Amino acid sequence: MYTQNKYLLLQTLPVHGFLETETEMDPTAESQVSPVVTQKAKERKKIIDGQYKCFEKMNRDQPYNKSGSKEQLHGPYCNRTWDGWLCWDDTPAGTYTSQNCPNYFPDFDSTEKVTKYCDETGNWFRHPETNRTWSNYTLCIAHTKDKLKMAYILYYMAIVGHALSIVSLLISLAIFFYFRSLSCQRITLHKNLFCSYVLNSAFTIVNLITVVNNPKVVQRNPIGCKVLHFFHMYMLGCNYFWMLCEGIYLHTLIVVAVFAEEQHLHWYYLLGWGFPLVPASIHAVARKKYFDDNCWMSVETHLLYVVHGPIMAALLVNLFFLLNIVRVLVTKLRDTHRAESNMYMKAVRATLILVPLLGIQFVIFPWRPENRLAGEIYDYIMHILMHYQGLLVATIFCFFNGEVQGALKRQWMQYKAQWGQRRREHCSMRSTSYTATSITEVPTFMYHNDCNSEHLNGKQTEDSELVALKTGDTYA
Repeated sequence: MYTQNKYLLLQTLPVHGFLETETEMDPTAESQVSPVVTQKAKERKKIIDGQYKCFEKMNRDQPYNKSGSKEQLHGPYCNRTWDGWLCWDDTPAGTYTSQNCPNYFPDFDSTEKVTKYCDETGNWFRHPETNRTWSNYTLCIAHTKDKLKMAYILYYMAIVGHALSIVSLLISLAIFFYFRSLSCQRITLHKNLFCSYVLNSAFTIVNLITVVNNPKVVQRNPIGCKVLHFFHMYMLGCNYFWMLCEGIYLHTLIVVAVFAEEQHLHWYYLLGWGFPLVPASIHAVARKKYFDDNCWMSVETHLLYVVHGPIMAALLVNLFFLLNIVRVLVTKLRDTHRAESNMYMKAVRATLILVPLLGIQFVIFPWRPENRLAGEIYDYIMHILMHYQGLLVATIFCFFNGEVQGALKRQWMQYKAQWGQRRREHCSMRSTSYTATSITEVPTFMYHNDCNSEHLNGKQTEDSELVALKTGDTYA
């Protein structure tokens, strides 16, 4: 994706002749050209395999006027053919046919279309300059430079997003661990989720810099890059399953509060840190045995579903939790006889708050649009949601959290009071009694701590993240 090679439209040469030509090269240059030889050999193999499958298909398909198609045309048509890269079926005269670009070359975009025209006489279109039958492959590389530029933009967006996420999450974790007044089950879950974000972002950055953007490492195929891939897959699973833990906790606390006393955090630890080890290990063993490509970089294998399948299941469960929480929210707000506009605004606000925490955006926008411009917009939006998610979650659930803000304000006022005390003692301008009075005269409402009201069974009456679900106060 990030390293593109430019290829001209190559002629379909016999694979044996190609290999014989390459072996006649100077052996001293072998180390320099071997990556190119390997790449071209893979391309030729793909083309030969495609040609073999095409000839099989042409022999297997029925003749055009007996194919059972709706047209049942007996007029002129173009015969099925192999153009050197793609296979074309029988086509009625005077029509265009198209299919996706092949994936033989790195700079071919498989989402673009190849077109071929069958003229009115039933002959495939011939190029006026060469007088040879011609398929239009120009769109396959028409936007190569623009897409390469966009790929680098998305690449650096990912690195910057994960770096900012790591910084913001580490600050959030420092705040959570420093202030004991914030200790409760909900914050404990946040700590674990934030740790999974930090580790996932760290492995992602290392993988992007040392492997994805380093073709020499991929070519060497060291065992270290596969170990890195394993831990990357494991931390990816941990990240999403801690989102599931947050969803289970919130759903239990809000919807099925009758069972709240049965919540035990060790089950969350087992689900968040333990379970993702199973699909990550199975994927690593299966990859080594059945699809052992260089650094396990290829995505052209169904073995990835071993990891991605459980993640999608977790996201779907979180989507159910989100919808059920919103349903309960609307029901409770309707029971309080609030104004309709205010009621639905609170529902929308609570939904938007929970979306990044539960990772629902990957279920809401699962498919990339085929239109090029819409696809680019989709890529930018999804990259922001994916790679800046740690920053977003840290901002909403720490920096905008009313309890955290209250704790920081108290700490700041205490610091100011202590600094003022030292200054007054140094200048001998204030009495000790006045200093003690000034320290204790911090407004009492700032010492109100909702988190302390939570019992060990997980109940809490005024969680700042649930205040939108239970009260009319502004979300902290």
